[in-house]
Amino acid sequence: MWKLAMDGKDQELRAVFADTLNALIDENEKVFVMDADLAGASKFGKVQKAHPDNFLNMGISEANMMCAAAGMSMRGYVPFVHTFAPFAARRSLDQIFLSGAYAKNTINIYGSDPGVCVAANGGTHTSFEDVAIMRTIPEAMVFDPADGAQLAWLIRELVPLKGVHYIRANRKNTVNIYAEGSTFTIGKGNILREGSDVLLIAMGEVLHDAIYAAEELAAEGISVEVVDMFTVKPLDSELILREAAGKKLVVTFENHSIIGGLGGAVAEVMAEGGCGVKLKRIGVNDQFGQVGTLSYLKSAFGLTQENCVKVIKENL
Repeated sequence: MWKLAMDGKDQELRAVFADTLNALIDENEKVFVMDADLAGASKFGKVQKAHPDNFLNMGISEANMMCAAAGMSMRGYVPFVHTFAPFAARRSLDQIFLSGAYAKNTINIYGSDPGVCVAANGGTHTSFEDVAIMRTIPEAMVFDPADGAQLAWLIRELVPLKGVHYIRANRKNTVNIYAEGSTFTIGKGNILREGSDVLLIAMGEVLHDAIYAAEELAAEGISVEVVDMFTVKPLDSELILREAAGKKLVVTFENHSIIGGLGGAVAEVMAEGGCGVKLKRIGVNDQFGQVGTLSYLKSAFGLTQENCVKVIKENL
Protein backbone atom coordinates (compact mmCIF):
# COMPACT_ATOMS: atom_id res chain seq x y z
CA MET A 1 0.00 0.00 0.00
CA TRP A 2 1.05 3.58 -0.49
CA LYS A 3 1.60 6.10 2.26
CA LEU A 4 1.85 9.87 1.91
CA ALA A 5 5.15 11.50 2.80
CA MET A 6 4.85 15.21 1.79
CA ASP A 7 7.93 15.80 3.92
CA GLY A 8 9.17 18.86 2.06
CA LYS A 9 12.11 16.94 0.62
CA ASP A 10 12.79 16.15 -3.04
CA GLN A 11 14.53 13.48 -5.08
CA GLU A 12 16.23 13.33 -8.47
CA LEU A 13 14.22 10.96 -10.65
CA ARG A 14 17.01 10.10 -13.10
CA ALA A 15 19.11 8.87 -10.17
CA VAL A 16 16.17 6.79 -8.96
CA PHE A 17 15.83 5.25 -12.42
CA ALA A 18 19.53 4.41 -12.75
CA ASP A 19 19.87 3.04 -9.22
CA THR A 20 16.75 0.89 -9.59
CA LEU A 21 17.99 -0.55 -12.89
CA ASN A 22 21.38 -1.39 -11.35
CA ALA A 23 19.63 -3.24 -8.53
CA LEU A 24 17.40 -5.09 -11.03
CA ILE A 25 20.36 -6.21 -13.13
CA ASP A 26 21.97 -7.61 -9.97
CA GLU A 27 18.84 -9.72 -9.57
CA ASN A 28 18.14 -10.50 -13.23
CA GLU A 29 20.87 -10.50 -15.90
CA LYS A 30 18.21 -10.32 -18.62
CA VAL A 31 17.46 -6.67 -17.78
CA PHE A 32 19.18 -4.64 -20.51
CA VAL A 33 19.57 -0.85 -20.76
CA MET A 34 19.98 1.40 -23.81
CA ASP A 35 20.44 5.16 -24.13
CA ALA A 36 20.45 7.46 -27.16
CA ASP A 37 23.74 9.24 -26.38
CA LEU A 38 22.30 10.76 -23.19
CA ALA A 39 23.89 8.58 -20.51
CA GLY A 40 25.24 11.67 -18.75
CA ALA A 41 21.92 13.49 -18.88
CA SER A 42 19.98 10.42 -17.72
CA LYS A 43 22.64 9.13 -15.30
CA PHE A 44 22.41 5.79 -17.09
CA GLY A 45 26.17 6.08 -17.18
CA LYS A 46 25.96 4.61 -13.68
CA VAL A 47 24.49 1.48 -15.25
CA GLN A 48 27.19 1.44 -17.93
CA LYS A 49 29.90 1.61 -15.26
CA ALA A 50 28.38 -1.03 -12.96
CA HIS A 51 27.10 -3.41 -15.66
CA PRO A 52 28.91 -2.76 -18.97
CA ASP A 53 27.61 -6.02 -20.48
CA ASN A 54 24.02 -4.90 -19.87
CA PHE A 55 24.27 -1.44 -21.42
CA LEU A 56 24.52 -0.01 -24.95
CA ASN A 57 24.89 3.61 -26.03
CA MET A 58 22.92 3.62 -29.29
CA GLY A 59 23.99 7.11 -30.31
CA ILE A 60 21.65 9.79 -31.60
CA SER A 61 19.49 7.24 -33.38
CA GLU A 62 16.35 6.92 -31.33
CA ALA A 63 14.27 5.00 -33.87
CA ASN A 64 17.08 2.48 -34.35
CA MET A 65 17.28 2.09 -30.56
CA MET A 66 13.60 1.11 -30.41
CA CYS A 67 14.14 -1.55 -33.11
CA ALA A 68 17.22 -2.87 -31.31
CA ALA A 69 15.24 -3.06 -28.07
CA ALA A 70 12.53 -5.04 -29.85
CA GLY A 71 15.23 -7.41 -31.08
CA MET A 72 16.59 -7.81 -27.56
CA SER A 73 13.05 -8.62 -26.42
CA MET A 74 12.84 -11.37 -29.06
CA ARG A 75 16.01 -12.86 -27.55
CA GLY A 76 14.47 -13.02 -24.09
CA TYR A 77 15.86 -9.78 -22.64
CA VAL A 78 13.92 -7.09 -20.76
CA PRO A 79 14.95 -3.82 -22.44
CA PHE A 80 14.72 -0.39 -20.81
CA VAL A 81 15.50 2.53 -23.12
CA HIS A 82 15.90 6.25 -22.52
CA THR A 83 15.72 9.41 -24.55
CA PHE A 84 14.01 12.77 -24.14
CA ALA A 85 10.20 12.50 -24.35
CA PRO A 86 9.74 14.11 -27.81
CA PHE A 87 12.35 11.82 -29.35
CA ALA A 88 10.68 8.80 -27.76
CA ALA A 89 7.09 9.62 -28.70
CA ARG A 90 7.36 11.72 -31.88
CA ARG A 91 10.55 10.60 -33.58
CA SER A 92 10.29 6.88 -32.82
CA LEU A 93 6.57 6.27 -33.15
CA ASP A 94 6.61 3.96 -36.17
CA GLN A 95 9.30 1.72 -34.71
CA ILE A 96 7.56 1.52 -31.34
CA PHE A 97 4.25 0.78 -33.03
CA LEU A 98 5.44 -1.90 -35.46
CA SER A 99 8.61 -3.46 -34.02
CA GLY A 100 7.31 -3.14 -30.48
CA ALA A 101 3.56 -3.30 -30.02
CA TYR A 102 2.44 -4.90 -33.31
CA ALA A 103 5.16 -7.55 -33.15
CA LYS A 104 4.28 -8.33 -29.49
CA ASN A 105 7.73 -7.35 -28.24
CA THR A 106 8.58 -5.61 -24.98
CA ILE A 107 10.04 -2.10 -24.83
CA ASN A 108 10.12 -0.19 -21.54
CA ILE A 109 10.57 3.46 -22.47
CA TYR A 110 11.72 6.30 -20.22
CA GLY A 111 10.73 9.53 -21.97
CA SER A 112 12.44 12.12 -19.79
CA ASP A 113 11.68 15.80 -19.18
CA PRO A 114 8.13 15.82 -20.57
CA GLY A 115 6.28 19.10 -20.97
CA VAL A 116 7.61 22.03 -18.96
CA CYS A 117 10.25 19.84 -17.30
CA VAL A 118 12.37 20.43 -20.40
CA ALA A 119 13.08 23.98 -19.19
CA ALA A 120 16.01 25.62 -21.05
CA ASN A 121 16.07 23.03 -23.86
CA GLY A 122 13.13 24.93 -25.32
CA GLY A 123 10.32 24.41 -27.78
CA THR A 124 11.97 21.83 -30.05
CA HIS A 125 12.48 19.53 -27.06
CA THR A 126 9.08 20.16 -25.47
CA SER A 127 6.54 17.33 -25.50
CA PHE A 128 3.02 18.43 -24.72
CA GLU A 129 1.68 15.63 -26.96
CA ASP A 130 3.51 12.46 -25.90
CA VAL A 131 0.67 11.01 -23.81
CA ALA A 132 -1.79 11.59 -26.67
CA ILE A 133 0.54 9.80 -29.09
CA MET A 134 1.37 6.83 -26.88
CA ARG A 135 -2.24 6.31 -25.78
CA THR A 136 -3.17 5.47 -29.37
CA ILE A 137 -0.83 2.48 -29.59
CA PRO A 138 -2.90 -0.68 -29.06
CA GLU A 139 -2.17 -2.50 -25.78
CA ALA A 140 0.50 0.03 -24.74
CA MET A 141 0.58 1.29 -21.17
CA VAL A 142 1.25 4.95 -20.31
CA PHE A 143 2.44 6.23 -16.94
CA ASP A 144 3.23 9.59 -15.35
CA PRO A 145 4.73 8.86 -11.90
CA ALA A 146 4.91 11.79 -9.50
CA ASP A 147 7.98 11.04 -7.40
CA GLY A 148 10.89 8.68 -6.74
CA ALA A 149 8.98 6.19 -4.60
CA GLN A 150 6.32 5.73 -7.26
CA LEU A 151 8.88 5.56 -10.07
CA ALA A 152 11.05 2.96 -8.33
CA TRP A 153 7.99 0.77 -7.69
CA LEU A 154 6.82 1.11 -11.30
CA ILE A 155 10.17 0.13 -12.84
CA ARG A 156 10.25 -3.08 -10.81
CA GLU A 157 6.61 -3.83 -11.58
CA LEU A 158 7.20 -3.65 -15.34
CA VAL A 159 10.04 -6.22 -15.48
CA PRO A 160 7.78 -9.31 -15.76
CA LEU A 161 5.19 -7.58 -17.97
CA LYS A 162 5.19 -7.93 -21.76
CA GLY A 163 4.46 -5.11 -24.17
CA VAL A 164 5.18 -1.43 -24.75
CA HIS A 165 5.33 0.62 -21.56
CA TYR A 166 5.87 4.38 -21.67
CA ILE A 167 7.04 6.23 -18.57
CA ARG A 168 7.17 10.02 -18.79
CA ALA A 169 9.09 11.53 -15.89
CA ASN A 170 11.28 14.46 -14.98
CA ARG A 171 15.04 13.87 -14.92
CA LYS A 172 15.61 16.30 -12.10
CA ASN A 173 14.38 16.84 -8.56
CA THR A 174 10.72 16.41 -7.70
CA VAL A 175 8.79 16.81 -4.46
CA ASN A 176 8.44 13.66 -2.37
CA ILE A 177 4.76 12.75 -2.21
CA TYR A 178 4.84 9.08 -1.22
CA ALA A 179 6.81 7.35 1.50
CA GLU A 180 9.68 5.13 0.43
CA GLY A 181 8.57 1.55 -0.18
CA SER A 182 5.00 2.50 -1.13
CA THR A 183 3.25 0.13 -3.52
CA PHE A 184 0.52 0.84 -6.06
CA THR A 185 -1.70 -0.89 -8.61
CA ILE A 186 -1.31 -0.36 -12.34
CA GLY A 187 -4.54 1.01 -13.77
CA LYS A 188 -5.85 2.28 -10.42
CA GLY A 189 -5.91 5.88 -9.24
CA ASN A 190 -5.01 6.84 -5.68
CA ILE A 191 -7.35 9.04 -3.63
CA LEU A 192 -4.90 11.27 -1.75
CA ARG A 193 -7.46 13.56 -0.18
CA GLU A 194 -11.20 13.15 0.37
CA GLY A 195 -13.58 15.92 -0.68
CA SER A 196 -17.23 16.58 -1.43
CA ASP A 197 -17.38 19.62 -3.74
CA VAL A 198 -14.71 19.10 -6.40
CA LEU A 199 -12.94 16.08 -7.87
CA LEU A 200 -9.40 17.12 -8.85
CA ILE A 201 -7.56 14.51 -10.95
CA ALA A 202 -3.84 15.14 -11.48
CA MET A 203 -0.64 13.30 -12.31
CA GLY A 204 3.12 13.62 -12.46
CA GLU A 205 4.87 16.96 -12.17
CA VAL A 206 1.80 18.94 -11.03
CA LEU A 207 0.42 16.47 -8.47
CA HIS A 208 1.97 18.29 -5.53
CA ASP A 209 0.50 21.57 -6.84
CA ALA A 210 -2.93 19.90 -6.85
CA ILE A 211 -2.51 18.80 -3.22
CA TYR A 212 -1.46 22.28 -2.11
CA ALA A 213 -4.33 23.84 -4.07
CA ALA A 214 -6.81 21.56 -2.31
CA GLU A 215 -5.38 22.58 1.06
CA GLU A 216 -5.67 26.26 0.16
CA LEU A 217 -9.27 25.84 -0.97
CA ALA A 218 -10.17 23.87 2.16
CA ALA A 219 -9.21 26.91 4.23
CA GLU A 220 -11.84 28.83 2.25
CA GLY A 221 -14.54 26.21 2.79
CA ILE A 222 -14.25 24.42 -0.58
CA SER A 223 -13.86 20.66 -0.22
CA VAL A 224 -11.61 19.16 -2.91
CA GLU A 225 -10.92 15.47 -3.46
CA VAL A 226 -7.49 14.86 -5.00
CA VAL A 227 -6.76 11.78 -7.13
CA ASP A 228 -3.35 10.73 -8.44
CA MET A 229 -4.02 9.17 -11.85
CA PHE A 230 -0.44 8.00 -12.46
CA THR A 231 -1.65 5.37 -14.94
CA VAL A 232 -3.13 7.20 -17.91
CA LYS A 233 -3.63 3.98 -19.84
CA PRO A 234 -5.24 1.74 -18.69
CA LEU A 235 -7.34 4.47 -17.07
CA ASP A 236 -9.30 3.93 -13.86
CA SER A 237 -12.72 4.65 -15.40
CA GLU A 238 -14.60 3.11 -12.49
CA LEU A 239 -12.98 5.49 -9.99
CA ILE A 240 -13.66 8.53 -12.17
CA LEU A 241 -17.38 7.83 -12.52
CA ARG A 242 -17.80 6.76 -8.90
CA GLU A 243 -16.00 9.75 -7.39
CA ALA A 244 -17.48 12.30 -9.82
CA ALA A 245 -21.00 11.36 -8.72
CA GLY A 246 -22.44 14.02 -6.46
CA LYS A 247 -19.64 16.53 -7.08
CA LYS A 248 -20.21 20.05 -8.37
CA LEU A 249 -17.15 20.03 -10.59
CA VAL A 250 -14.46 17.71 -12.00
CA VAL A 251 -11.06 19.21 -12.83
CA THR A 252 -8.10 17.55 -14.56
CA PHE A 253 -4.61 18.98 -14.07
CA GLU A 254 -1.64 17.90 -16.18
CA ASN A 255 1.77 18.82 -17.58
CA HIS A 256 0.52 18.08 -21.09
CA SER A 257 -1.83 19.40 -23.72
CA ILE A 258 -5.50 19.23 -22.81
CA ILE A 259 -5.90 17.57 -26.22
CA GLY A 260 -5.52 13.80 -25.94
CA GLY A 261 -3.91 13.75 -22.52
CA LEU A 262 -5.37 13.10 -19.07
CA GLY A 263 -8.09 15.69 -19.60
CA GLY A 264 -9.10 14.16 -22.91
CA ALA A 265 -9.11 10.65 -21.45
CA VAL A 266 -11.26 11.69 -18.48
CA ALA A 267 -13.64 13.58 -20.79
CA GLU A 268 -14.14 10.42 -22.86
CA VAL A 269 -14.98 8.39 -19.75
CA MET A 270 -17.39 10.99 -18.39
CA ALA A 271 -19.17 11.43 -21.72
CA GLU A 272 -19.62 7.71 -22.34
CA GLY A 273 -20.57 7.10 -18.71
CA GLY A 274 -23.34 9.68 -18.81
CA CYS A 275 -21.72 11.70 -16.04
CA GLY A 276 -23.69 14.93 -15.70
CA VAL A 277 -20.98 16.88 -13.88
CA LYS A 278 -19.14 19.84 -15.36
CA LEU A 279 -15.54 19.15 -16.41
CA LYS A 280 -12.73 21.71 -16.62
CA ARG A 281 -9.30 20.74 -18.01
CA ILE A 282 -6.17 22.52 -16.77
CA GLY A 283 -3.23 21.93 -19.07
CA VAL A 284 -1.52 23.37 -22.11
CA ASN A 285 -3.97 24.98 -24.52
CA ASP A 286 -2.91 24.02 -28.07
CA GLN A 287 0.51 25.70 -27.74
CA PHE A 288 4.15 25.02 -28.53
CA GLY A 289 6.80 25.02 -25.85
CA GLN A 290 9.33 27.75 -25.13
CA VAL A 291 12.60 28.36 -23.30
CA GLY A 292 12.57 29.12 -19.58
CA THR A 293 13.08 27.84 -16.07
CA LEU A 294 10.66 25.25 -14.72
CA SER A 295 8.98 27.80 -12.46
CA TYR A 296 8.63 30.32 -15.31
CA LEU A 297 7.18 27.74 -17.69
CA LYS A 298 4.71 26.42 -15.14
CA SER A 299 3.48 29.97 -14.65
CA ALA A 300 3.44 30.74 -18.39
CA PHE A 301 1.28 27.70 -19.14
CA GLY A 302 -0.93 27.92 -16.05
CA LEU A 303 0.40 24.77 -14.40
CA THR A 304 0.58 26.19 -10.88
CA GLN A 305 -1.17 25.85 -7.56
CA GLU A 306 -2.37 29.44 -7.90
CA ASN A 307 -3.97 28.89 -11.30
CA CYS A 308 -5.55 25.62 -10.14
CA VAL A 309 -7.21 27.47 -7.25
CA LYS A 310 -8.33 30.27 -9.59
CA VAL A 311 -9.85 27.87 -12.15
CA ILE A 312 -11.75 25.90 -9.53
CA LYS A 313 -13.24 29.06 -8.00
CA GLU A 314 -14.25 30.40 -11.41
CA ASN A 315 -15.98 27.16 -12.43
CA LEU A 316 -17.84 26.24 -9.26
